[in-house]
Amino acid sequence: MQQLPKRLLSIDVLRAVTMFLMIFVNESAGVKNVPLWLDHAAANADAMGFADTIFPAFLFIVGLSLPFAISNKIKKGESFLKIIFYILTRSAALLLMGFFHVNLEDYSTAAILPKAVWALLITISFFLIWLHYPEQMNKTKKYLLMGTGAFLLLGMAALYKGGTPEAPVGMKPSWWGILGIIGWSYLVCAVLYLVSKGRLGLLILFWIIFAAVNIAVHMEILNVRIWLIGDGSSVTLTMGGIIISGLYSRLVSIGKTQRLWLTMAVLGTVFIAAGLLIRPFAGGISKIHSTPAWVLICSGITILFFELAIYLIDVKGKKDWFRWIAPAGTSTLTCYLMPYFQVYLMRLFHVKYSLFLNTGSIGLIRSFAISFILIAMVGLMEKRRIRLKL
Repeated sequence: MQQLPKRLLSIDVLRAVTMFLMIFVNESAGVKNVPLWLDHAAANADAMGFADTIFPAFLFIVGLSLPFAISNKIKKGESFLKIIFYILTRSAALLLMGFFHVNLEDYSTAAILPKAVWALLITISFFLIWLHYPEQMNKTKKYLLMGTGAFLLLGMAALYKGGTPEAPVGMKPSWWGILGIIGWSYLVCAVLYLVSKGRLGLLILFWIIFAAVNIAVHMEILNVRIWLIGDGSSVTLTMGGIIISGLYSRLVSIGKTQRLWLTMAVLGTVFIAAGLLIRPFAGGISKIHSTPAWVLICSGITILFFELAIYLIDVKGKKDWFRWIAPAGTSTLTCYLMPYFQVYLMRLFHVKYSLFLNTGSIGLIRSFAISFILIAMVGLMEKRRIRLKL
Protein backbone atom coordinates (compact mmCIF):
# COMPACT_ATOMS: atom_id res chain seq x y z
CA MET A 1 0.00 0.00 0.00
CA GLN A 2 1.37 3.40 -0.99
CA GLN A 3 2.55 5.67 1.80
CA LEU A 4 0.39 8.74 2.31
CA PRO A 5 1.05 11.81 4.42
CA LYS A 6 -0.91 11.77 7.65
CA ARG A 7 -3.32 14.46 6.47
CA LEU A 8 -3.88 16.90 3.63
CA LEU A 9 -5.16 20.14 5.16
CA SER A 10 -6.79 20.98 1.85
CA ILE A 11 -9.20 18.06 2.27
CA ASP A 12 -10.35 19.40 5.65
CA VAL A 13 -10.90 22.84 4.12
CA LEU A 14 -12.71 21.45 1.07
CA ARG A 15 -14.91 19.37 3.39
CA ALA A 16 -15.61 22.45 5.53
CA VAL A 17 -16.62 24.54 2.51
CA THR A 18 -18.84 21.73 1.22
CA MET A 19 -20.50 21.26 4.62
CA PHE A 20 -21.07 25.01 4.93
CA LEU A 21 -22.66 25.09 1.49
CA MET A 22 -24.79 22.03 2.32
CA ILE A 23 -26.21 23.84 5.35
CA PHE A 24 -26.65 27.01 3.29
CA VAL A 25 -28.57 25.40 0.40
CA ASN A 26 -30.85 23.56 2.83
CA GLU A 27 -31.44 26.75 4.83
CA SER A 28 -32.13 28.79 1.68
CA ALA A 29 -34.43 26.18 0.12
CA GLY A 30 -37.56 27.98 1.30
CA VAL A 31 -36.39 31.47 0.40
CA LYS A 32 -38.63 33.14 -2.19
CA ASN A 33 -37.51 35.11 -5.24
CA VAL A 34 -33.98 33.77 -5.54
CA PRO A 35 -32.11 32.95 -8.77
CA LEU A 36 -33.28 29.67 -10.29
CA TRP A 37 -29.71 28.42 -10.78
CA LEU A 38 -29.11 28.46 -7.02
CA ASP A 39 -31.66 25.77 -6.19
CA HIS A 40 -32.02 22.09 -7.08
CA ALA A 41 -33.22 21.43 -10.62
CA ALA A 42 -36.57 19.65 -10.98
CA ALA A 43 -36.40 15.85 -11.08
CA ASN A 44 -37.30 15.53 -14.77
CA ALA A 45 -35.47 18.63 -15.97
CA ASP A 46 -32.34 18.08 -18.04
CA ALA A 47 -30.50 20.55 -15.84
CA MET A 48 -28.37 21.03 -12.77
CA GLY A 49 -28.49 23.81 -10.20
CA PHE A 50 -25.79 24.93 -7.79
CA ALA A 51 -27.42 22.95 -4.97
CA ASP A 52 -27.13 19.78 -7.08
CA THR A 53 -23.31 19.92 -6.92
CA ILE A 54 -22.99 19.86 -3.12
CA PHE A 55 -23.87 16.28 -2.17
CA PRO A 56 -21.79 14.65 -4.96
CA ALA A 57 -18.86 16.81 -3.87
CA PHE A 58 -19.27 15.44 -0.36
CA LEU A 59 -19.28 11.84 -1.63
CA PHE A 60 -16.14 12.60 -3.65
CA ILE A 61 -14.47 14.07 -0.55
CA VAL A 62 -15.34 10.91 1.41
CA GLY A 63 -13.22 9.14 -1.20
CA LEU A 64 -10.43 11.70 -0.99
CA SER A 65 -10.03 11.25 2.77
CA LEU A 66 -10.63 7.49 2.93
CA PRO A 67 -7.09 6.37 1.91
CA PHE A 68 -5.52 8.68 4.50
CA ALA A 69 -7.72 7.28 7.29
CA ILE A 70 -7.06 3.63 6.41
CA SER A 71 -3.36 4.26 5.76
CA ASN A 72 -3.03 5.81 9.23
CA LYS A 73 -4.65 2.77 10.82
CA ILE A 74 -2.26 0.45 9.00
CA LYS A 75 0.71 2.58 10.13
CA LYS A 76 -0.51 2.18 13.72
CA GLY A 77 -0.29 -1.59 13.28
CA GLU A 78 -4.02 -2.31 13.34
CA SER A 79 -4.96 -5.72 11.93
CA PHE A 80 -7.04 -6.36 8.82
CA LEU A 81 -9.95 -7.62 10.93
CA LYS A 82 -9.84 -4.60 13.23
CA ILE A 83 -9.95 -2.23 10.26
CA ILE A 84 -12.83 -4.21 8.70
CA PHE A 85 -14.71 -3.96 12.00
CA TYR A 86 -14.09 -0.20 12.03
CA ILE A 87 -15.46 0.10 8.47
CA LEU A 88 -18.53 -1.99 9.29
CA THR A 89 -19.41 -0.14 12.50
CA ARG A 90 -18.91 3.27 10.89
CA SER A 91 -21.10 2.30 7.93
CA ALA A 92 -23.77 0.82 10.21
CA ALA A 93 -23.94 4.06 12.23
CA LEU A 94 -24.45 6.14 9.08
CA LEU A 95 -27.08 3.71 7.78
CA LEU A 96 -28.97 3.76 11.07
CA MET A 97 -29.04 7.57 11.21
CA GLY A 98 -30.06 7.72 7.56
CA PHE A 99 -32.85 5.19 8.21
CA PHE A 100 -34.31 7.35 11.00
CA HIS A 101 -34.01 10.53 8.92
CA VAL A 102 -35.81 8.95 5.97
CA ASN A 103 -38.69 7.86 8.19
CA LEU A 104 -38.86 11.37 9.61
CA GLU A 105 -39.99 12.52 6.15
CA ASP A 106 -43.12 10.33 6.36
CA TYR A 107 -43.94 11.08 10.01
CA SER A 108 -47.68 10.96 10.66
CA THR A 109 -49.92 13.24 12.71
CA ALA A 110 -51.34 10.01 14.15
CA ALA A 111 -48.12 9.48 16.14
CA ILE A 112 -48.15 10.04 19.92
CA LEU A 113 -45.30 12.55 19.86
CA PRO A 114 -45.27 15.67 17.68
CA LYS A 115 -42.87 15.39 14.76
CA ALA A 116 -40.58 18.08 16.19
CA VAL A 117 -40.24 16.28 19.53
CA TRP A 118 -39.50 12.95 17.82
CA ALA A 119 -36.87 14.57 15.56
CA LEU A 120 -35.17 16.29 18.52
CA LEU A 121 -35.12 13.12 20.60
CA ILE A 122 -33.57 10.96 17.87
CA THR A 123 -30.92 13.66 17.32
CA ILE A 124 -30.13 13.70 21.05
CA SER A 125 -29.90 9.89 20.87
CA PHE A 126 -27.35 10.13 18.06
CA PHE A 127 -25.23 12.44 20.20
CA LEU A 128 -25.42 10.18 23.26
CA ILE A 129 -24.47 7.07 21.28
CA TRP A 130 -21.75 8.47 19.03
CA LEU A 131 -20.30 11.30 21.09
CA HIS A 132 -16.49 11.33 21.19
CA TYR A 133 -16.22 10.70 24.91
CA PRO A 134 -12.90 11.63 26.59
CA GLU A 135 -10.55 8.68 27.14
CA GLN A 136 -10.20 9.56 30.81
CA MET A 137 -13.97 9.46 31.33
CA ASN A 138 -15.30 6.86 33.75
CA LYS A 139 -16.28 3.80 31.68
CA THR A 140 -19.46 3.18 33.66
CA LYS A 141 -20.65 6.74 33.04
CA LYS A 142 -19.75 6.52 29.35
CA TYR A 143 -21.62 3.27 28.77
CA LEU A 144 -24.57 4.51 30.80
CA LEU A 145 -24.87 7.56 28.53
CA MET A 146 -24.46 5.45 25.38
CA GLY A 147 -27.01 2.95 26.70
CA THR A 148 -29.43 5.78 27.45
CA GLY A 149 -29.07 6.96 23.86
CA ALA A 150 -29.66 3.47 22.48
CA PHE A 151 -32.70 2.92 24.76
CA LEU A 152 -34.12 6.31 23.73
CA LEU A 153 -33.62 5.51 20.04
CA LEU A 154 -35.40 2.16 20.45
CA GLY A 155 -38.22 3.95 22.24
CA MET A 156 -38.56 6.43 19.37
CA ALA A 157 -38.71 3.53 16.90
CA ALA A 158 -41.47 1.90 18.95
CA LEU A 159 -43.50 5.14 19.15
CA TYR A 160 -43.07 5.97 15.46
CA LYS A 161 -46.07 6.22 13.17
CA GLY A 162 -45.75 7.06 9.50
CA GLY A 163 -48.13 7.33 6.57
CA THR A 164 -51.62 8.76 6.90
CA PRO A 165 -53.74 9.00 10.07
CA GLU A 166 -56.20 6.56 8.45
CA ALA A 167 -53.49 4.00 7.63
CA PRO A 168 -50.46 4.55 9.91
CA VAL A 169 -47.38 2.35 9.45
CA GLY A 170 -44.23 1.64 11.42
CA MET A 171 -40.66 2.45 10.40
CA LYS A 172 -39.62 0.99 7.07
CA PRO A 173 -36.79 1.47 4.55
CA SER A 174 -37.42 3.45 1.37
CA TRP A 175 -34.32 5.31 0.28
CA TRP A 176 -31.50 5.67 2.80
CA GLY A 177 -31.18 9.42 3.06
CA ILE A 178 -27.96 11.39 2.66
CA LEU A 179 -26.18 9.70 5.57
CA GLY A 180 -27.33 6.26 4.46
CA ILE A 181 -26.09 6.77 0.90
CA ILE A 182 -22.73 7.88 2.32
CA GLY A 183 -22.76 4.79 4.54
CA TRP A 184 -23.31 2.31 1.70
CA SER A 185 -20.79 4.03 -0.56
CA TYR A 186 -18.19 4.22 2.20
CA LEU A 187 -18.71 0.52 3.04
CA VAL A 188 -18.20 -0.69 -0.52
CA CYS A 189 -15.30 1.61 -1.39
CA ALA A 190 -13.46 1.23 1.94
CA VAL A 191 -13.58 -2.57 1.77
CA LEU A 192 -12.39 -2.56 -1.85
CA TYR A 193 -9.58 -0.16 -0.99
CA LEU A 194 -8.48 -2.33 1.91
CA VAL A 195 -8.58 -5.69 0.09
CA SER A 196 -6.86 -4.22 -2.98
CA LYS A 197 -4.17 -2.74 -0.70
CA GLY A 198 -4.65 0.61 -2.40
CA ARG A 199 -3.32 -0.56 -5.77
CA LEU A 200 -4.12 2.26 -8.15
CA GLY A 201 -4.68 -0.01 -11.15
CA LEU A 202 -7.32 -2.04 -9.32
CA LEU A 203 -9.00 1.09 -7.97
CA ILE A 204 -9.27 2.51 -11.50
CA LEU A 205 -10.79 -0.81 -12.64
CA PHE A 206 -13.39 -0.61 -9.85
CA TRP A 207 -14.24 2.96 -10.91
CA ILE A 208 -14.67 1.85 -14.53
CA ILE A 209 -17.02 -0.95 -13.45
CA PHE A 210 -19.10 1.39 -11.25
CA ALA A 211 -19.29 4.06 -13.97
CA ALA A 212 -20.25 1.40 -16.55
CA VAL A 213 -23.06 0.19 -14.28
CA ASN A 214 -24.32 3.75 -13.87
CA ILE A 215 -24.26 4.30 -17.63
CA ALA A 216 -25.89 0.92 -18.38
CA VAL A 217 -28.74 1.57 -15.92
CA HIS A 218 -29.55 4.98 -17.37
CA MET A 219 -29.23 3.82 -20.97
CA GLU A 220 -31.67 1.02 -19.99
CA ILE A 221 -29.16 -1.66 -20.96
CA LEU A 222 -29.24 -2.91 -17.37
CA ASN A 223 -32.75 -3.06 -15.90
CA VAL A 224 -31.92 -3.94 -12.31
CA ARG A 225 -30.26 -2.10 -9.44
CA ILE A 226 -27.31 -4.03 -8.03
CA TRP A 227 -27.18 -4.90 -4.34
CA LEU A 228 -25.12 -2.43 -2.28
CA ILE A 229 -24.26 -0.13 -5.19
CA GLY A 230 -27.71 0.57 -6.66
CA ASP A 231 -27.24 2.37 -9.97
CA GLY A 232 -23.52 2.83 -9.26
CA SER A 233 -23.66 6.63 -8.94
CA SER A 234 -22.57 7.13 -5.32
CA VAL A 235 -19.76 4.56 -5.45
CA THR A 236 -18.50 6.07 -8.71
CA LEU A 237 -18.21 9.45 -7.00
CA THR A 238 -16.51 8.04 -3.89
CA MET A 239 -14.15 5.79 -5.82
CA GLY A 240 -13.25 8.80 -7.98
CA GLY A 241 -12.08 10.59 -4.85
CA ILE A 242 -10.02 7.56 -3.81
CA ILE A 243 -8.32 7.49 -7.20
CA ILE A 244 -7.43 11.18 -7.04
CA SER A 245 -5.85 10.57 -3.61
CA GLY A 246 -3.99 7.64 -5.14
CA LEU A 247 -2.70 9.76 -8.01
CA TYR A 248 -1.58 12.42 -5.54
CA SER A 249 0.25 9.77 -3.52
CA ARG A 250 1.89 8.32 -6.62
CA LEU A 251 3.17 11.68 -7.83
CA VAL A 252 4.48 12.59 -4.37
CA SER A 253 6.21 9.22 -3.95
CA ILE A 254 8.14 9.59 -7.24
CA GLY A 255 8.93 13.25 -6.61
CA LYS A 256 6.85 14.49 -9.54
CA THR A 257 4.57 16.90 -7.69
CA GLN A 258 4.80 19.46 -10.51
CA ARG A 259 2.82 17.04 -12.68
CA LEU A 260 -0.04 17.27 -10.17
CA TRP A 261 -1.38 20.56 -11.53
CA LEU A 262 -1.65 19.51 -15.15
CA THR A 263 -2.89 16.01 -14.28
CA MET A 264 -5.76 17.26 -12.12
CA ALA A 265 -6.65 20.09 -14.49
CA VAL A 266 -6.84 17.65 -17.41
CA LEU A 267 -8.83 15.07 -15.43
CA GLY A 268 -11.31 17.64 -14.16
CA THR A 269 -11.85 19.03 -17.65
CA VAL A 270 -12.14 15.56 -19.22
CA PHE A 271 -14.73 14.46 -16.66
CA ILE A 272 -16.86 17.54 -17.31
CA ALA A 273 -16.56 17.08 -21.08
CA ALA A 274 -17.43 13.37 -20.79
CA GLY A 275 -20.52 14.26 -18.79
CA LEU A 276 -21.67 16.74 -21.41
CA LEU A 277 -21.02 14.23 -24.20
CA ILE A 278 -23.00 11.41 -22.60
CA ARG A 279 -25.81 13.72 -21.52
CA PRO A 280 -28.13 13.11 -24.54
CA PHE A 281 -27.79 9.33 -24.37
CA ALA A 282 -28.20 8.49 -20.68
CA GLY A 283 -31.04 10.46 -19.16
CA GLY A 284 -29.66 13.99 -19.38
CA ILE A 285 -28.36 15.75 -16.28
CA SER A 286 -30.32 14.94 -13.13
CA LYS A 287 -29.32 14.75 -9.48
CA ILE A 288 -32.62 13.14 -8.49
CA HIS A 289 -32.12 10.35 -11.01
CA SER A 290 -28.31 10.28 -10.45
CA THR A 291 -27.53 10.18 -14.16
CA PRO A 292 -24.01 9.58 -15.54
CA ALA A 293 -23.77 13.16 -16.84
CA TRP A 294 -24.45 14.50 -13.33
CA VAL A 295 -21.91 12.08 -11.80
CA LEU A 296 -19.16 12.94 -14.28
CA ILE A 297 -19.70 16.70 -14.32
CA CYS A 298 -19.80 16.90 -10.52
CA SER A 299 -16.67 14.72 -10.29
CA GLY A 300 -14.85 17.06 -12.65
CA ILE A 301 -15.95 20.18 -10.77
CA THR A 302 -14.81 18.70 -7.45
CA ILE A 303 -11.42 17.69 -8.86
CA LEU A 304 -10.81 21.24 -10.06
CA PHE A 305 -11.81 22.73 -6.71
CA PHE A 306 -9.64 20.19 -4.89
CA GLU A 307 -6.71 21.29 -7.04
CA LEU A 308 -7.42 24.90 -6.10
CA ALA A 309 -7.64 23.91 -2.42
CA ILE A 310 -4.26 22.13 -2.56
CA TYR A 311 -2.70 25.24 -4.08
CA LEU A 312 -4.25 27.66 -1.58
CA ILE A 313 -3.93 25.56 1.58
CA ASP A 314 -1.05 23.10 1.22
CA VAL A 315 1.16 25.23 -1.04
CA LYS A 316 0.36 28.85 -0.12
CA GLY A 317 -0.65 28.16 3.48
CA LYS A 318 -3.90 30.15 3.35
CA LYS A 319 -5.75 27.97 5.87
CA ASP A 320 -6.61 31.03 7.97
CA TRP A 321 -8.84 32.28 5.15
CA PHE A 322 -11.25 29.50 6.12
CA ARG A 323 -10.87 29.52 9.91
CA TRP A 324 -14.45 30.72 10.40
CA ILE A 325 -15.81 27.47 8.99
CA ALA A 326 -12.96 25.15 10.05
CA PRO A 327 -15.15 23.14 12.51
CA ALA A 328 -17.24 21.99 9.54
CA GLY A 329 -14.17 20.16 8.25
CA THR A 330 -13.15 18.52 11.54
CA SER A 331 -16.56 17.97 13.21
CA THR A 332 -18.52 17.37 10.03
CA LEU A 333 -21.16 14.97 11.34
CA THR A 334 -21.85 17.30 14.27
CA CYS A 335 -22.34 20.15 11.79
CA TYR A 336 -24.65 18.02 9.68
CA LEU A 337 -26.91 17.27 12.66
CA MET A 338 -26.99 20.79 14.12
CA PRO A 339 -29.67 22.10 11.70
CA TYR A 340 -32.02 19.39 13.04
CA PHE A 341 -31.90 21.12 16.43
CA GLN A 342 -32.41 24.52 14.82
CA VAL A 343 -35.27 23.54 12.49
CA TYR A 344 -37.24 21.40 14.92
CA LEU A 345 -36.82 23.72 17.91
CA MET A 346 -38.29 26.45 15.72
CA ARG A 347 -41.16 24.16 14.74
CA LEU A 348 -41.74 23.08 18.32
CA PHE A 349 -42.11 26.69 19.48
CA HIS A 350 -43.88 27.81 16.26
CA VAL A 351 -41.14 30.25 15.28
CA LYS A 352 -41.10 31.31 11.64
CA TYR A 353 -39.02 33.73 9.64
CA SER A 354 -40.81 36.88 8.57
CA LEU A 355 -41.43 37.41 4.86
CA PHE A 356 -38.72 40.09 4.92
CA LEU A 357 -36.13 37.56 6.17
CA ASN A 358 -37.30 34.88 3.77
CA THR A 359 -37.28 36.72 0.46
CA GLY A 360 -34.62 37.55 -2.10
CA SER A 361 -31.15 38.74 -1.18
CA ILE A 362 -32.12 39.36 2.46
CA GLY A 363 -33.23 35.73 2.72
CA LEU A 364 -29.94 34.54 1.24
CA ILE A 365 -27.94 36.73 3.62
CA ARG A 366 -29.98 35.33 6.51
CA SER A 367 -29.24 31.78 5.29
CA PHE A 368 -25.51 32.57 5.13
CA ALA A 369 -25.64 34.01 8.64
CA ILE A 370 -27.48 30.97 10.05
CA SER A 371 -24.91 28.66 8.42
CA PHE A 372 -22.04 30.59 10.01
CA ILE A 373 -23.78 30.66 13.40
CA LEU A 374 -24.39 26.90 13.42
CA ILE A 375 -20.76 26.18 12.50
CA ALA A 376 -19.55 28.66 15.13
CA MET A 377 -21.65 26.80 17.72
CA VAL A 378 -20.01 23.55 16.63
CA GLY A 379 -16.63 25.26 17.05
CA LEU A 380 -17.51 26.15 20.65
CA MET A 381 -18.70 22.58 21.25
CA GLU A 382 -15.48 21.25 19.71
CA LYS A 383 -13.41 23.30 22.18
CA ARG A 384 -15.35 21.59 24.97
CA ARG A 385 -14.76 18.21 23.29
CA ILE A 386 -18.41 17.81 22.36
CA ARG A 387 -18.39 16.26 18.92
CA LEU A 388 -19.53 13.10 17.21
CA LYS A 389 -16.96 10.66 15.97
CA LEU A 390 -17.58 7.45 14.05
